[in-house]
Amino acid sequence: MNRTLATKAVDAPESQGSRPSVPPPSPESERLLKRKRRTTLTRPWLLLAPSLVVLAGLLLWPMIQVGILSLQDYEVKFGGGVATFTGFDHYVELLSGDLLWKTVLPNTAFFAVACVGLTVALGTAIALLLGRLGTVWRTICSTAIMAAWAMPAVTGTYVWIWLFQPGDGLFSALVGGSDSSNWFTDRLSFYAIGTLNVVHHGFPFVAITVFAGLLTIPKELYEAAMLDGANAWQRFWKVTVPAIKPVFLVVTILSTIWDFKVFTQIFLMPGGQGQNEQVENLGVYSYLEAFAKEDYGMGAAAAVLLTLLLLVITIIYIRTLFRQGEEDL
Repeated sequence: MNRTLATKAVDAPESQGSRPSVPPPSPESERLLKRKRRTTLTRPWLLLAPSLVVLAGLLLWPMIQVGILSLQDYEVKFGGGVATFTGFDHYVELLSGDLLWKTVLPNTAFFAVACVGLTVALGTAIALLLGRLGTVWRTICSTAIMAAWAMPAVTGTYVWIWLFQPGDGLFSALVGGSDSSNWFTDRLSFYAIGTLNVVHHGFPFVAITVFAGLLTIPKELYEAAMLDGANAWQRFWKVTVPAIKPVFLVVTILSTIWDFKVFTQIFLMPGGQGQNEQVENLGVYSYLEAFAKEDYGMGAAAAVLLTLLLLVITIIYIRTLFRQGEEDL
């Protein structure tokens, strides 16, 4: 009995939940742990370093040069150029002018909003159509819309110019227009043609991307919604949109970035090369100030303003993606 009591007395601390003491980490283990953490943090940047160097040379350095040029009056002369530092005079002149606030920025903003809305709407409709087609017709339609996306912007713009050419254009002939009716002189009709051009060139990206997202939605969700009595419109808003919301966010914000900096489609249209300042957007305005009027400082200031607008949109895009990723987790 004494031996049993002694054994219980020895085992008592362990039965009460006492734990053996853990020895502190040695300096060597701490050093290895810090090295591992340092490697984990630096290895991605080392792998990205070559690409970052190339991007810095192709993008960052020219942006810095444009920013410096916007603070100068630059005059081209034989054998080089002469630059005179003017500070923020070009920005003051740009932001205090009526042309920027009444014409250039409204044209840029409203044109981008119209193009983005119509591009996403048409692309989504085409994606839903592709989802209902059979394999053969789906392949045919996908090939056709990808041909529109593969068409260069210059070629597509001249096609639309031909369609609305005064007098002998196809659209002018259909509506019975005369040689005097020019669709490119009026600001509203000019941007209506430009919107058709940009939407025609941009909707295939939205259609294919949204269609890829539709393929990830389980069919059971639609079957359950149909059993609950939901019609097609309700199934779209209650099932499709929430299921591929990240896809809609990506195509909307990317389309916004692209449509804010449209240049080719506006510049190549009749009147877009400076003959009619009422149809200028920010990209065309920057180009004309720099190369048509040879006011390189003002053109650079307009380019910096456009870059800042695109930077704000890009930041919103990245924050939206991160927020969506956190919600998915």
